[in-house]
Amino acid sequence: MFDDYQGMLEDFNTVHVLDPNNASTLKSRENVKCMLDDSQGALENLDKADVLQPNNASTLKSHGNVKYMLDDYQGTLEDLDKVHVLQPNNAFTLRNREDVKRMLKEYQGALEDLDKADVLEPNNAFTLMNRGIVKCMLDDYQGTLEDLDRVDVFDPNNASNLKSRGNVKCMLHDYQRALEDLDKTDVLEPNNAFTLKNHGRVKYMLDDY
Repeated sequence: MFDDYQGMLEDFNTVHVLDPNNASTLKSRENVKCMLDDSQGALENLDKADVLQPNNASTLKSHGNVKYMLDDYQGTLEDLDKVHVLQPNNAFTLRNREDVKRMLKEYQGALEDLDKADVLEPNNAFTLMNRGIVKCMLDDYQGTLEDLDRVDVFDPNNASNLKSRGNVKCMLHDYQRALEDLDKTDVLEPNNAFTLKNHGRVKYMLDDY
């Protein structure tokens, strides 16, 4: 694989000198700077591209991604809000915005985004599993279980979903059914520390010493 990122950057720098107002070049240079772990430099390129091409969804998404890497979650949210205005029916953007809202502990807003994403793309495992997490944060354990049950219907071998569902069943004191999910998870992912720890905890609750 060709990975001479420093060489690429030098080429894009030369192009930028010759054509400083080319937004496409700035976005390409941003991508290379990200590969070189220069997130701040990448952001500066995207700032310039945004001035040259305002309200460009692709630029705003990249801008938000770089801000996320810089732990600027509020700035990321502002960019994704703009993208949502431009592309209101984009489920991927809604899921990304939900993730940021969750980081900011805006759980109700995160839930609303996932509800919209679920309407746009029904039976998407990422949407349902993330909505389950958000409902759990809002103490809606039964709602969490409903979402994870939906995932299990079309993706029964999803170990992450089974682990989460087992954990929720444990929180609801449904230890026998929790153990069943964790047994399945152990088959799919043997020797997983998280699974084994919860497996032992549930057996303890069932007096299975």
